[in-house]
Amino acid sequence: MQIGPRVYYEIATGEIIKAIGQRQGEYVFEKSREQDFATYTALAERVPDTVGMIQLEYGQYEQDFAECGGNFRVDVSDPSEPKIVFSYPDPVDPDAPPVYQPPLSVQVAQQQQTIDDLTAAIADLMAAQLSV
Repeated sequence: MQIGPRVYYEIATGEIIKAIGQRQGEYVFEKSREQDFATYTALAERVPDTVGMIQLEYGQYEQDFAECGGNFRVDVSDPSEPKIVFSYPDPVDPDAPPVYQPPLSVQVAQQQQTIDDLTAAIADLMAAQLSV
């Protein structure tokens, strides 16, 4: 069985309370939210109604988590759609304050889609020019 990461966060601020990494194996099982609150002290100390949770797919944002050095939070600007945002270390200025942004993996996929769309549009234009 494979279970993706689970991120618990403060609903009001987006601050991470507890991140549970992805797990896999024969003896791995999915825990309920209530079981997590009973298991982890950081959650047990909280009022459950003030804590949000994001359940990710196995492997989702794996590279982003590896690259951010633990610097992530939840963007709660749209309470109906909280999103994990990452701050990646700046190799030029490692002491720079964190700048949170959508996962680079998502940004790269969006840029690749844009490139593919533009390439197809250019090919269509070239084909149209050749047929004239």
